[in-house]
Amino acid sequence: MFVAPIVLAGGKSTRFGRDKISEMVAGQTLIQRVVNCLASFGDEIIIVLAPGGSIPPLAAPVKLRKVFDIYPGRGSLGGVYTGISLSSCQYNLVVACDMPFMNMQLLRHMIDLSPGYDVVIPKVGKHVEPLHAVYSKSCLPIIERIWAEGKTKVLDILEYARTYYLREEEIDRFDPRRLSFFNINTSQDLQRAAALASETEASTECKK
Repeated sequence: MFVAPIVLAGGKSTRFGRDKISEMVAGQTLIQRVVNCLASFGDEIIIVLAPGGSIPPLAAPVKLRKVFDIYPGRGSLGGVYTGISLSSCQYNLVVACDMPFMNMQLLRHMIDLSPGYDVVIPKVGKHVEPLHAVYSKSCLPIIERIWAEGKTKVLDILEYARTYYLREEEIDRFDPRRLSFFNINTSQDLQRAAALASETEASTECKK
């Protein structure tokens, strides 16, 4: 099934202390690693930035389309809305820019599950991964509704969406270490990512 890959790269990196998308893991920037993983899922990758934001030089076999938040200041939810509203696809694979170990097989499984749902989202215990999920365009009126109700979190979408929660056993079939959801918030996370990369690059976590 054809989907639009969308990368949210408009965060303020408050906890990290500086713009983290240019930080290096195993010789590549964080955002380049994400782009590498998404390149096989569509003809273009949409990268959502805050107004005035920028990204480091990227290489990809598909078009990289840089767009800016339609509603600045609304956090990740605004980024999700911007990405899926500007997408030409009904289903949209939305990920954060700081997840260096995504697994293509897991992502394909999520995409395969998406027809008939507004959202397909991984769930581990009580924790869900809203920035590693598939969103249908049917989420647009849902987001407008929750904004009208004064809500601001991506997870608020799930209150009204037809949602498929990816079970732990499904996740573990493809990504038993659950590294797909490892993201970079601190310098310590970046150090750990470097160590993990040296362990995983031989087998390639983001593999076909």
